[in-house]
Amino acid sequence: MNVRVVDAWVVPVIDLRATGQNIKRLRQSAGISVRNLQMVLGFTNPQAIYKWQNGDCMPSVDNLVILAAVLGVTVDEILVTTSDAPDSDTSDKPVTDSDIHDSEMIDISGVTFIDSEITGIGVQW
Repeated sequence: MNVRVVDAWVVPVIDLRATGQNIKRLRQSAGISVRNLQMVLGFTNPQAIYKWQNGDCMPSVDNLVILAAVLGVTVDEILVTTSDAPDSDTSDKPVTDSDIHDSEMIDISGVTFIDSEITGIGVQW
């Protein structure tokens, strides 16, 4: 869902497809097969791993931590967010009316606003 945001903080959005490609690349670089990863994670079948790699869904937080340990990386090195893009603005400045044009939309799906504070992370489908 795209909405116009005024006087809110810009939050990173997880790119599912790029994160999935990253999981696959890291797994292959580590020399770990899908079957071996399936066994380490205790899955009865590999479908979840293929869904992660295809960007269809994200691993749970528990599985991300295990995946990071098995691949020898941090969770941050697995996730690809909008702030990881070379042309993205990573500053922590609030967005104002003058920053947003009618044609620009910010995806904040998955973000919960509580007492004007942002909690949660948006996921880009």
